[in-house]
Amino acid sequence: MKLLEGKVAIVTGAARGIGEAIALTFARQGAAVAFTYVSDSSAEKAAALEAKLAALGVQAKAYKTNAGDFAACEVFVNDVLTVFGKIDCCVNNAGISKDNLLLRMTPEQWDDVMQVNLKSVFNMTKQVIRPMMKAKNGSIINMSSVIGEMGNAGQSSYAASKAGIIGFTKSIAKELGSRNIRCNAIAPGFVETDMTSYLKDGEGAEKYKADIPLGRFAGTGEVANAALFLASDMGSYITGQTISVCGGLNI
Repeated sequence: MKLLEGKVAIVTGAARGIGEAIALTFARQGAAVAFTYVSDSSAEKAAALEAKLAALGVQAKAYKTNAGDFAACEVFVNDVLTVFGKIDCCVNNAGISKDNLLLRMTPEQWDDVMQVNLKSVFNMTKQVIRPMMKAKNGSIINMSSVIGEMGNAGQSSYAASKAGIIGFTKSIAKELGSRNIRCNAIAPGFVETDMTSYLKDGEGAEKYKADIPLGRFAGTGEVANAALFLASDMGSYITGQTISVCGGLNI
């Protein structure tokens, strides 16, 4: 039997990168998948992913919506419940970075990162916990970052948003554990995605890899495997934890 057979999962920000890998991994393990994307430029990729998921024999639907907008999240989750019937797992993956030294950072840059990275986690979690509480079952997985654990010069907004996710995760785990709802975070290190493509080759990449005990960046599938573990019954006694998928960078 597949690890997520019969389960319904939401994955935000899944048109590419880690989110796409999670959606595909979940579908291969039997989960129906509802996923979001936010920009018109991602519509083609979202449609392609929807087709890939359906080809795996599971129900799938792409939603163009903004996880940083509370009202939009309410509409989205209600539609997922109507179309899919339930929600077993929610992966809060939507995220951006607008790196800048604090001296040069604008309030708008700070607010944009907080809206997408941190408020989206509140928005989605707030919406999915009611059906999960009714079912007395659920797994919420929040995508943090090793930068939220370590900090990094030029990334104060990103680090603060990702550190906030860890604190939020621990609190929700304590609030909802009695209802058999688990809430965990994943903190990836450097992952081979569009966001890190500029580091892939050359001296910059080697500099970062030198600080990673495993000596390489992660593949998106390696992060997705951690999410699969937490979403499945294999992680049934794990809540309030942060799993770092960083090759040892944070040691």
